[in-house]
Amino acid sequence: MTVKWLKINDEYDGCVKILILKKLTVYTYNLKSDDNKDDKSGEKDKKRDFKKLYELAKPCFNDLKTFLKDAMNAININRLENHLVIGFSNFAKTGEYIGYVWAISSILTGILPNSRLSAEPSFNGEVLNFKGQMNIDIYLLKLIIPTIKLILKKEIRELIKGVLNG
Repeated sequence: MTVKWLKINDEYDGCVKILILKKLTVYTYNLKSDDNKDDKSGEKDKKRDFKKLYELAKPCFNDLKTFLKDAMNAININRLENHLVIGFSNFAKTGEYIGYVWAISSILTGILPNSRLSAEPSFNGEVLNFKGQMNIDIYLLKLIIPTIKLILKKEIRELIKGVLNG
């Protein structure tokens, strides 16, 4: 799977491409800033009862945690690139947050050896621009058994029904 993203000022662009054997494109989803400007027809605002969903999810936390650990073993991040330009109206705040970003990016670079993460401060007002790309390998066979174990749990099935029914 390949994911690309770009945001400059109010314009954004993104693409998700799913490939089989790193060559055959199965699915492509493009997201552009022009797509959502005129699309307001047919939107329904469903009110979700988050307290009810939380009560349904509470007994599932350990099972979901186990599933996420197994899912992380089935995912391999081949390449991660990102460049961030960040700025605030206050110079001190810009310096503080760019320090946080640099600290997090240095940790991620240590964890993910194939990553190139960079960030630069902008002292010319409020700015948040970024550009990046990520290539991920997902081993579906490693996900089958953990997914079946997860779905066989009664609490998980009740959570899925609760989310789907609202």
